[in-house]
Amino acid sequence: MIEFYPQIKAAHIGLALLSGGLFALRGAGVLAGMRWPHWLVVRWTSYAIDTSLLTAALMLLTILPGALFSNGWLTVKVLLLVVYVVLGVFAIKRGRTRAVKAACYIAALATFGMVYTIARAHHPLGFLYGLFA
Repeated sequence: MIEFYPQIKAAHIGLALLSGGLFALRGAGVLAGMRWPHWLVVRWTSYAIDTSLLTAALMLLTILPGALFSNGWLTVKVLLLVVYVVLGVFAIKRGRTRAVKAACYIAALATFGMVYTIARAHHPLGFLYGLFA
């Protein structure tokens, strides 16, 4: 399976960017009071992208050696991913007021950005590593 690593990694990166981009659009649409972010086809597209992203992540997890996980970057990335999902749910659907949705939307985008920099740097601090190193 290691021979497919480059393709799976490329799919994972592309799906992550697609997922984040769709979330950014949906969140902006919700804050603008539009209906389309809640349409069934948009929600199902989001579910399909996120399921494919998770599948690619699990495939990478089975391919990569265990030593890769010893520095903690992947653990931090997964924990922040959970935070991102919770914030995203409140930004799109569960937030009771527009202010709560906006705050959760901004926080979710910032969390997504941090997850991205952690993945790029392979370091738990992400872009902050360069500032404190």
